Amino acid sequence: MIGWGLKATAIKAKKIAARVNLPFISVEDGFLRSLGLGVNGALAHSLAVDKTGIYYDSSKPSDLETLILEAEFSSEELERAEEGMELLRTHKLCKYNQSIDSPFEFSGKRAGILVVDQTFGDVSVRAGQASERHFREMLEAAIEENSEAEIFIKVHPDVIAGRKRGYLWELASTRGCRIISENFCPWSIFDQVDKVYVVTSQLGFDALVAGKEVHCFGLPFYAGWGLTKDRQNIGRRNVNRTLSQVFFAAYLRYCRYINPYTGQRCEFEDTVALIGEQKRQWQRFQGSWVGVGFSPWKKSFIPSFVGAKRNLTFVRKQKQIAHFPENTNIFIWASRVTDSLYKDVNQSRQNLWRVEDGFLRSTGLGADLVAPISLVFDASGIYFDARSPNDLETILSETAFSEPLLKNARDLHSKLLCKGVTKYNIGGEISLPASTGRRIILVPGQVESDASIAHGSPIIKSNLSLLKHVREANPDAYIIYKPHPDVVAGARHGALPKDSELIYDTFIADGDISLLLDQVDEVHTMSSLTGFEALLRNIKVVTYGLPFYAGWGLSEDLLLSKKNFAEKDFEDVRARRSRKLNLHQLIAGALILYPIYVDPRSGDYIDVSTTIELFDKNRSREKKSSIFHKVFCWYRSKFLRY
Repeated sequence: MIGWGLKATAIKAKKIAARVNLPFISVEDGFLRSLGLGVNGALAHSLAVDKTGIYYDSSKPSDLETLILEAEFSSEELERAEEGMELLRTHKLCKYNQSIDSPFEFSGKRAGILVVDQTFGDVSVRAGQASERHFREMLEAAIEENSEAEIFIKVHPDVIAGRKRGYLWELASTRGCRIISENFCPWSIFDQVDKVYVVTSQLGFDALVAGKEVHCFGLPFYAGWGLTKDRQNIGRRNVNRTLSQVFFAAYLRYCRYINPYTGQRCEFEDTVALIGEQKRQWQRFQGSWVGVGFSPWKKSFIPSFVGAKRNLTFVRKQKQIAHFPENTNIFIWASRVTDSLYKDVNQSRQNLWRVEDGFLRSTGLGADLVAPISLVFDASGIYFDARSPNDLETILSETAFSEPLLKNARDLHSKLLCKGVTKYNIGGEISLPASTGRRIILVPGQVESDASIAHGSPIIKSNLSLLKHVREANPDAYIIYKPHPDVVAGARHGALPKDSELIYDTFIADGDISLLLDQVDEVHTMSSLTGFEALLRNIKVVTYGLPFYAGWGLSEDLLLSKKNFAEKDFEDVRARRSRKLNLHQLIAGALILYPIYVDPRSGDYIDVSTTIELFDKNRSREKKSSIFHKVFCWYRSKFLRY
């Protein structure tokens, strides 16, 4: 039988288990739980599973206490613990993480002392051999022992959220302490204090990881091991342990981790990466957001990408943005940006963001009303417009790619190839004729009315023209032409004329592009994302335009290789893309740092690794087309193609 911690239901279940001679297991939230609060419905990423007690109940042994007391730790395990703590420091993660990661304002003229409050009646207080009295004693001790210091009281997130009350609010006000009621990230506060006083709060252990002196007035799981200044003793904990040993026992042996969006078990490091990315995107989308001219369909999924419950408004017309204050974030689909909008935003001192599909979009086409899992929000341009700088270009040209980021990119690269993930992830077998001994070139078709051609391919602007150039330069090659899926679906323009069959050798309309890439030697393209997907597979790529992946030394770029290339509006592309990148730096910029990924069910931010797993699961499910979808496709092909 299983029960939740020391809740009344768990106590009852434990009695029943004893009566019928069944084993009993206690479960609780793990030490790295989620981005948001559990009381607000945030999905849990970790659980503590205990067969003998529960970690915060010091009245009796628990599995965690036994792990710390008796377990032997190898040098490899302790090294992993050190790396794990550094990950928490780098990402500034705690149990809950939906807090503002901005500098905590403090004069610094006096020493800072942090006193941590908890929610009133929290079972961890009672189980940690403490009461309301210990909170009063803690505050008095902090004041008396640090008479020249400034005392800060950190209120629990549930109290800030208005869900519960604490112990110290009124008392601290009468003693002249500064109450931190704002939702500051604890790590920002740690930067400003020398000591931390707690009763049983987990924040005390976070403070130890941050290198602070910690005073305990109760008996949390980390007290009694020689790491803290303890006001109570517990005889069972009669050995000293290092911080690395306690961390490994608690975070890497005791807790179990799961990706709540895929349902798959994972490791601590995977959870840090996922919650760290959620926190990064959550912070990025602070402030007020106004979307201009979005269709009802796009309004259905856009809110998740900007934090669904934040200050988000949609307006139909550009002139309506004048009603919003300075620093409002105005966002619009990238192809709809006009010079007049840019001027209006600047005059209003607002921020303009351009929105576009990400490079790993969905399992299905946007033209079929399949919502995207990823989008990009670009504050300086958009990746397919080579006429001016954009955020992706800045990331690729300026980022100091750290080794952990590059390791993430290498792991991601392997997973992409293993799963065969592409932008749309449309299944279907593809088989080519028996080998003729000729070099096989894939020419991916594009939507000819697309802005990526208008602003990223200044010379060649049609699929037919591209094919002619490829055939002229490669007369003996075996050329495969695969039109864009939106064109095949009848949603967009870009079909070849009927007399173009002589230019290519094979026409492939449908099927999994990843399977086709496995069978070709080269990809020649204007600016198609297929070129990027080919680079991932170490296939030679020749560009005839200026896609985002051109100019970094990874592809053969015909325009940029021309000494006399000086097309108007594209003159400074060479200068902006002068850095030479390796493939994993390109992957890190284009697939990790630039896009935003959202779980389609919960609306939560996710990371790219989770996205790939979701694509793999969704692609394996049989999809049935509804009558509505069939009617929509017919109507679209007749009246909406553009």
